[in-house]
Amino acid sequence: MYCRNCGLEIDEKASVCIHCGVSAGKGDKYCQNCGTTSNPNEQACLSCGVQLAGTGKDWLTTLLLSAFLGYLGIHRFYTGHTAIGVIQLLTGGGCGIWALVDLIMIVTKNYTDAEGNPLSDVKI
Repeated sequence: MYCRNCGLEIDEKASVCIHCGVSAGKGDKYCQNCGTTSNPNEQACLSCGVQLAGTGKDWLTTLLLSAFLGYLGIHRFYTGHTAIGVIQLLTGGGCGIWALVDLIMIVTKNYTDAEGNPLSDVKI
């Protein structure tokens, strides 16, 4: 695995790059799979075809879906967690508890899409 910020190789389980100190998956200069230079607007690496980390579902959209429709699990469907979405739909978001936990995870940016990609922040 390569750091998206500095392009140097890091351990697969690393949460922070030991070379530049940036959180793993953060940055937009290099591919996390092959380490080649990437354009910040690219969704996939042009060299190896892997979806670039940080290009997951939109954070704000997920937050709003969770805040207003969390008890229905709509945010789970949006991020690709279909099976869990169905369970939340049938249980009212786990009687609201599961929906609240999801909301907290989204706000603290500890929530990922079904492919394990962190939610993307919109860059202005």
